[in-house]
Amino acid sequence: MSSSGVTAGDQGIAAMTRPRLGIDDVKVGGRRVLVRVDFNVPMDGLRIVDDRRIRAALPTLATLRARGAQVVVATHLGRPQGRPVEALRVAPLAGRLGELLELQVNVSQDVAGPSARALVAGMRDGDVVMLENVRFESGEERDDATLSAHLAALADLYVDDAFGAAHRAHASTHGVARLLPAYAGLLMQRELEMLGRVLRDPARPLVAIIGGSKISSKLGVLRMLMHRVDTLWVGGAMACTFYRALGEETGTSLVELDQVDVAAALLEEARGAGVADLRLPIDVVVAPSLEAGAGTATVSWKEISPDQAVVDVGADTVAAIGADCQVAGTVVWNGPLGIYEVEAFAHGTRGVAGALAGSDATTVVGGGDLVAALDAAGLTDRMGFVSTGGGATLELLEGRILPGVAVLRERPQS
Repeated sequence: MSSSGVTAGDQGIAAMTRPRLGIDDVKVGGRRVLVRVDFNVPMDGLRIVDDRRIRAALPTLATLRARGAQVVVATHLGRPQGRPVEALRVAPLAGRLGELLELQVNVSQDVAGPSARALVAGMRDGDVVMLENVRFESGEERDDATLSAHLAALADLYVDDAFGAAHRAHASTHGVARLLPAYAGLLMQRELEMLGRVLRDPARPLVAIIGGSKISSKLGVLRMLMHRVDTLWVGGAMACTFYRALGEETGTSLVELDQVDVAAALLEEARGAGVADLRLPIDVVVAPSLEAGAGTATVSWKEISPDQAVVDVGADTVAAIGADCQVAGTVVWNGPLGIYEVEAFAHGTRGVAGALAGSDATTVVGGGDLVAALDAAGLTDRMGFVSTGGGATLELLEGRILPGVAVLRERPQS
């Protein structure tokens, strides 16, 4: 299946994912390198619940260290809204990074002020330090020129390894990259390579599985993929909006009433030539409430009772998606297929993950909720490639320009 002509989405994908200079293309020995990472990891107080994003940045940081760079790490954590929040300080992140790198990682008391300048001034080749949470600065999310300049003054080079934040034009992901020679980190390059391969030249058949609760948050992705993939499965609660568009009962399930006409239009478009085969769950798991312990039943998608809510996909749907994955050349999956936080409602997502783990297809999965569901099932490591991006992955799949990636092309290299 292919679309005719070159769309704006095609141009955006090409611009975002074509090869770019990385850290292998620059001499870093004896130079201060500001590395923007995405260590926005789930926390339980001061305890890191999942350090995957920290581990994902290790190849870039270890490579820079081994080549004699002085590495200054910048990250955000949570949403402090431009002011210091004690619970969102980065000391636990620095501690874990130090454990993984087997060295002391000191943290500045500010983002780009006197403490940061003093800490950086005392660095030796191979040292790693971390700046305080960049979102403690009100100018970070405004892409403030003054904050960007202060960050740039801390380093000789800039490396962006924070794909998960690449869709934001912030001071530490965009502004500073316009002031220093800027490069892509190894993780950033890998993300763009894998997602670009899926969208530019995938092994076919290309199957996409899009889950989640709301069409409104995935509309751009659905529209783009319809003209790019061979089979498009839609699951999660947003399937109920499609059922409503088909005139079926959806009980107490979540339905975006203002998106029913949109769903109907997508279904009509899918009936045309040259677009994906759009498929909805053929059976669903229903329950009288969304609470753990609620009794469940599996019914046809046309047999949802008025007093029941859809909480998962059924076994027949899992089998059908699994069959498509077995013959696929490439599978891209974003979003869980049920309310995975409740054990009884997680079987569909886990079943599809199990089928995908046994497939020979190139597999690319992404989205924080889906990765959390795969983690709970112990299946994350059996996926081919797990993207660290949430919103960034979705926007790239939509064919949109990511500011944090585009700016790497605007700067002269050094």
